[in-house]
Amino acid sequence: MLTVLLGLTGAVVYGAADFLGGLAARRVRTVTVAAVAAAVGLVPLAAAVPLVGAVLSGPAVLAGVAAGAAGSVAVLLLYRALATGPMSVLSPLTAVFAAVTPVVVALLRGTVLSVVASVALVVAVVAVVLVAAVRDRSGARVTVGGVATAAVAGCGFGGIVLAYDAVPADAGVASLLVARVLQTVVLGAVAVVVAVRAARPGGAGDPATSARPDGSAAGSPAGSAPVSRWARRLVVTVAACGVLDTLANACIQAALHVGSDASTLPVVSVLNALYPVGTVVLAGVVLRERLTVVQWTGIVLAFAASVGLALA
Repeated sequence: MLTVLLGLTGAVVYGAADFLGGLAARRVRTVTVAAVAAAVGLVPLAAAVPLVGAVLSGPAVLAGVAAGAAGSVAVLLLYRALATGPMSVLSPLTAVFAAVTPVVVALLRGTVLSVVASVALVVAVVAVVLVAAVRDRSGARVTVGGVATAAVAGCGFGGIVLAYDAVPADAGVASLLVARVLQTVVLGAVAVVVAVRAARPGGAGDPATSARPDGSAAGSPAGSAPVSRWARRLVVTVAACGVLDTLANACIQAALHVGSDASTLPVVSVLNALYPVGTVVLAGVVLRERLTVVQWTGIVLAFAASVGLALA
């Protein structure tokens, strides 16, 4: 029960971070938002060290490096995929691969799921697809390259869950810190490169102005332009995005280690992929965006799947 609660909390908080990142990315390049949010996320982790500890053992560092590398690559690949293909197809595809990858790994390790848990996981995956379904008016075509990029990005997001599952029980926030530092460096470097290229005469802008990653920051509508000076509200929004993203990662790691059941990994993986629920609900409440019938159906299925997993 606690595993499901923590997993759902992580997903909802991820969704909130994604929503705030999306608001910020309407004013600033998407990759810049992701890089700054990653850096801000170091603050609550550093504050948590005296409370929960941080044992930088070899396995903890290795797990952190794996999580940071997987997250960085996944975000950048998703930017690339959604910048060149239809979001209505590639965004749900990424979410499905993010949910399924750890499930497949768990099954290959010999994990046996109950009938109720198996049905609930399938329903949750369907819910992910429905909730992540968005209108696409760009006219972009589905290409093999776009599909492959989105699929690999999804596997990368699934790899984050696998990495946190491998964190030693006594690591505290060590792996989270290592992952966050690596993400800050990688995404920061990419943000600088993009800014330099855009500053050149005829230079290309942010290649991902219409992308929305899962976990670090959300994308912005096509046509958004960077601003030279950050307003106070923008700073607060990005800072909140970074803090919430860090909190979500902490919830996911805790959910993976709070129980010893072999089914914990696939359950947390699929629950984690339900983060679009938080994003679309906030968009409906704050921005008055209308949810489609398909998305409402996905939300209902997500709730049913969560109840099923809690009872399994």
